Amino acid sequence: MIIAVSGKGGTGKTMVSSALINLLSKTGKDILAIDADPDSNLPEALGIDVLKTVGDVREELKKDTASGNIPSSANKWDILDYKIMESVVETPEFDLLVMGRPEGSGCYCAVNNMLRKIIETISSNYDFIVIDTEAGLEHLSRRTTQNVDVMLVVTDPSYRGILTAQRIGELAKELEINFKKLFLILNRVKIEDGKNLREKAEATGLELGGLIYEDSVVSEYDMEGRPLIELPSDAVSVKELTKIVEKILKFH
Repeated sequence: MIIAVSGKGGTGKTMVSSALINLLSKTGKDILAIDADPDSNLPEALGIDVLKTVGDVREELKKDTASGNIPSSANKWDILDYKIMESVVETPEFDLLVMGRPEGSGCYCAVNNMLRKIIETISSNYDFIVIDTEAGLEHLSRRTTQNVDVMLVVTDPSYRGILTAQRIGELAKELEINFKKLFLILNRVKIEDGKNLREKAEATGLELGGLIYEDSVVSEYDMEGRPLIELPSDAVSVKELTKIVEKILKFH
């Protein structure tokens, strides 16, 4: 199962991704986490140091080709595929692959193209793939998430956040990207606003996957720079995300 976590920047997308990876890892299944956001934060949330990204690998291959270290007749994708597999960080609970970005002002499109190819070739090696997507709508228009089974659209309670979530659902329909399930996740919700926000969520046309209430423990971890994957099981956010994971597993 391929699960993508999407949404506007700053809504808690990476927090949801890291908690999701943590909860799924407890099922004993093989899990690959992919950080597909150029503004990479997932490694820190997972408490992992990453030495090389897919963007780094691509730049190295370009330089080796230009300098003549790689014969022009060589199959570049085979070499790239091998080097990408070398950049996968393995842990006892899950593996992590960080897409990164090209050096300088290079277009991110090439890395997105590689992401599509990676998902096609590597998906059979894992039970679950969790993708922390780039913020906004670009991953849909570039079709990097077209093979996703479950899309989680994370938003804060703001008008703009909910509007972006609605646009993600509408754009998916326009592009005929047929997820098995698309859930809206409302994050940082005040308890007293729960009923009103449920009504707003229904108005988007997206199925509400769950409400994640304001959690002082998450704020504390963010302030101290502690990995979010270490959030305790009794934290408000983790309890709510556990319910969301149960919904997702029904489609596996």
